[in-house]
Amino acid sequence: MHQYLVFFLWICIFTVIYTYLGYGIVLLLLLKIKGTFKESKTINSNNIPNITLLVAAFNEERFIKNKIENSLSLDYPNDKIEYLFVTDGSNDKTPEIIGQYPEIKLMHLPERKGKIAAIERAMPHAHGEIVVFTDANTLLNKEALKNIIRHFSNEKVGVVSGEKRILDMKNDEAVGAGEGLYWKYESKLKKWDDELYSVMGAAGELFAIRTKLFEHIPHDSLIEDFYLSFKIIQKGYKIAYEPDAYALEEPSASTNEELKRKIRIAAGGIQSIVRLKELLNPFKYGVITFQYISHRVLRWTLAPLALPVIFLINGLLINHGMLYKGLFIGQVLFYFAALLGFVLEKKHIRLKVLFIPYYFCMMNYAVYLGFMRFLKGSQSVLWDQAERRQS
Repeated sequence: MHQYLVFFLWICIFTVIYTYLGYGIVLLLLLKIKGTFKESKTINSNNIPNITLLVAAFNEERFIKNKIENSLSLDYPNDKIEYLFVTDGSNDKTPEIIGQYPEIKLMHLPERKGKIAAIERAMPHAHGEIVVFTDANTLLNKEALKNIIRHFSNEKVGVVSGEKRILDMKNDEAVGAGEGLYWKYESKLKKWDDELYSVMGAAGELFAIRTKLFEHIPHDSLIEDFYLSFKIIQKGYKIAYEPDAYALEEPSASTNEELKRKIRIAAGGIQSIVRLKELLNPFKYGVITFQYISHRVLRWTLAPLALPVIFLINGLLINHGMLYKGLFIGQVLFYFAALLGFVLEKKHIRLKVLFIPYYFCMMNYAVYLGFMRFLKGSQSVLWDQAERRQS
């Protein structure tokens, strides 16, 4: 019995380490073996594609003016870009503010049907060869469009993902620091994924697709960007990554707001794994399956499940040597640091040294809650976006 417990314990430990750190190391090793050759990607000045910048907004009156002015200031030829804003169900001043700008085509519907319905309603009116999707509560860098569009010179590229960046703010809470660190690490993984073969999904804050590749998205989908980008992968295309096209977003206003967002993502991730189960076939998709399981599937399935198992089995083995005692003490200290970070954040005492265990535990806790919502079908597809902290 003891041997089985030891074996299972180390399998679980390996799963967690591989999911959060090991995959990145394996990627680096594979890239060293492969030898990376990055082709130059530029836009031919004689063949600049027509594009559509599509923004779906819901009750964004506080931020929408900044979004519009930022969009209009982006570096792209005016005669090659159309601006399409969809305000599905907004009952504040968002539609009125957008209507003040004649350069922008506004599609407003009083009835609230959700982001997916809004996008599908807008797509027939998108005339660009490329559609660039960006969230209404983000700001893009001036060169974002040119940087993201240049990847489509490669016919194998069907989707290009930009980068999400969290604005650094004074007196930032632990959740904001944790969120920022998480996205910095994610950006590294995306860069390496891209160099190996393909990015594993697009960042909903900023991504672009070939318009002809858009297809119907089930209206009960919880993370439409993930589903859409992987459906394009299934057609034989790849997802490229452009770190110099980025969307700036304020951190979540509080732990509760960030947790709410993480739960939705987890529920949507599990839903997508079920619906995209064909991608789990390595005989058909090869390296895509390896990247998909390593970067996405494990995070929403086995890794969170392994954490309590490690703690419980380690507790049973605590008297079987100093290694197991040390491992157990390390876990207790890690979870205590996470708990302390949670308590201090509630009291608005910000101690950034605690944000790694705190944010890590919150992410994995969200997977459990997301899984329950997926099973119950209780996660709404309607916007209920996390509140963002105001600078």
